[in-house]
Amino acid sequence: MQYHPITKAGVQAFADEIEQLKKERPTRIKRLAEAAALGDRSENAEYSAAKRDLRQLESRMRYLDKLIRYAEIVPTPTGDTAEIGTQVTIEFGPADDDTYALVGPKESGQAETNLASDSPLGSAILHHRVGDAVSVTAPAGSYQVTLTKIVVPDGL
Repeated sequence: MQYHPITKAGVQAFADEIEQLKKERPTRIKRLAEAAALGDRSENAEYSAAKRDLRQLESRMRYLDKLIRYAEIVPTPTGDTAEIGTQVTIEFGPADDDTYALVGPKESGQAETNLASDSPLGSAILHHRVGDAVSVTAPAGSYQVTLTKIVVPDGL
């Protein structure tokens, strides 16, 4: 497996999720055992659903564990340029700006305001400075944005 860039906060969020799933696991195992006790498993919808839920939980735990093991923790950014771990404000037009956390591809789904460094917008602004106008090439077409602010969040 290939190593992937991730912030310390991203690794911590994955570890926290694993701990939460570990707490849920006994309940799901109990539900599976109760459904199995109902009898014939071949036509037992409750058993099938409980088994599927437990498999999904365990699969998610393995996936998160693998993400952590193959994480390449990015160094704390300086804030001079847009790097993984910075919070960036991007102007899309007059009075139209948004703020995002620039993150590695594997942690982009953790929050709605996360911007993956391999997305069209993320890769376009990566390594640019405040004031830079950048052209973004996306599937829907090209557009211009301006990087207006770069902040290194506390605790990174």
